[in-house]
Amino acid sequence: MLSHLGLLSEYAAKKFGDKEALIFEEQSFSFLKLHDMVEKFGAGLISLGVKEKDVVTLYGSNSWEWIVSYFAIARVGAIINPVNTMLTPSEIIYVANDCGAETIICSEDKIQALEDIRKHTQIRNIISFGQKSDGIQSFSSIIAKNLSIDKQPKVSAKDLSTIAYTSGTTGHPKGAMQSHEAVILNGSMTSQLHMRGPDDIIVSALPCPHVYANVLMTGMMMFGTKLILHKIFEVDTIFESIRVNNATIFDGVPTMYMFMLNSQNLKNADLSSLKRCYVGGQTMPVATMTEVEKEFKVPLIELWGMTEIAGLGATFPLFGPNKHGSIGCAIPYCDLKIVDIDDCSKEMNMGEVGELMVKGPITMMGYFGDDEKTQETLEPDGWLHSGDLAKMDQDGCVYIVDRKKDMIITGGYNVYPAEIERVLAANPKVALAAVGKQSDELKGEIAKAYVVLKEGKEATEEEIIAFCREELAAYKCPRKIQFVMDVPKTSTGKIMRRELSTLDSLG
Repeated sequence: MLSHLGLLSEYAAKKFGDKEALIFEEQSFSFLKLHDMVEKFGAGLISLGVKEKDVVTLYGSNSWEWIVSYFAIARVGAIINPVNTMLTPSEIIYVANDCGAETIICSEDKIQALEDIRKHTQIRNIISFGQKSDGIQSFSSIIAKNLSIDKQPKVSAKDLSTIAYTSGTTGHPKGAMQSHEAVILNGSMTSQLHMRGPDDIIVSALPCPHVYANVLMTGMMMFGTKLILHKIFEVDTIFESIRVNNATIFDGVPTMYMFMLNSQNLKNADLSSLKRCYVGGQTMPVATMTEVEKEFKVPLIELWGMTEIAGLGATFPLFGPNKHGSIGCAIPYCDLKIVDIDDCSKEMNMGEVGELMVKGPITMMGYFGDDEKTQETLEPDGWLHSGDLAKMDQDGCVYIVDRKKDMIITGGYNVYPAEIERVLAANPKVALAAVGKQSDELKGEIAKAYVVLKEGKEATEEEIIAFCREELAAYKCPRKIQFVMDVPKTSTGKIMRRELSTLDSLG
């Protein structure tokens, strides 16, 4: 196995050469071409003062430049900080300060969000995929310098490769630290279990910062798959992309499949080139999976993962039994177990519900700068708490039952109530706010806020949601607001989130 991510583009160029690697918006790139740009952009980063172990934030929409930037950061031995493009300016400022990034690379549509970032962070280099402007370098001009790197960085497999932020239960995101070994092994095992190889053509609109998308990118480099990357998910565009490119694989989250199933154009879509499809990011109803297989006429295989394990922790092998309703079994070199929710030293019997835990070289090194949260999530013996309630059958296949914590999964994105509550509490009209979740046919779950207004104050649902949108990424914002006189609490005054739904009949 390659020792660090910075070696992947060179490995791919030598093994696959002029073979087509990536297509983005009708632009085509061979493995040799990608490597050439990785080298040039990496050298450009060095010329701007980026050193080994520096953190570089990557904040951009899906694009070929994003992928080049990702591997170029690793090529110079720096640490990748891929962030969700839906984060607001205040959230980006928090992340940049927390991880100590001094360089940020962004797509042109994110420049406005970074207008004041130098005032509030230590960021000194801003690089845009768009045009060069005052105080902002352009990606293309850096490539055009035609610089080269004369040495390999001093990086080992166990070194930190990535700080990937996930929503925080305390109201702020947490930076999961991933080693080079974790990211490479996850991508490698995923491709091998799924039999992804040089004859496969993958269509994807998964956001590049997401770990699911990451295993597709690293798999492309290691196994020679062709990746057809889309900037956004749009049903008819995906249908056409599958047809035109003779795609063999489609990867997506459940909502993507739901939109495709509900499309009037499904009956006319030519999906005959597909050999299998994969779904992750959120559990999918068995009935929906069955419908996908019926309409697409290929197997639909589920996978499960999380940021803290750099990608997948469980899935089904392509040529093994595929049990709908299950996320599969542990990927190679890793283990899964179900433990008592109050005592993780006690393992549950087959079929009993408990918390799912994972162990292996894919688990995170910890949360950046947060020993307390690290100790809550990662046990001294290496077992990592997933926060998911699950059960396991006699074959080692895992079935997700519920979530131990109050996390809301909306359209495949993780949302924590405390983060929304933190923002709501800053509204001058709000006395108290609690956030729960509601089932939603399209997104799986949505956030609902129960708001107690200050005496004499008035507000509308639209006003409160608009307030949240100023501080939170759109997917984190509550979709419903209910104004209440009070919320359920324990005797110590702690809000009982799981009892919030009892207020619904009063709304």
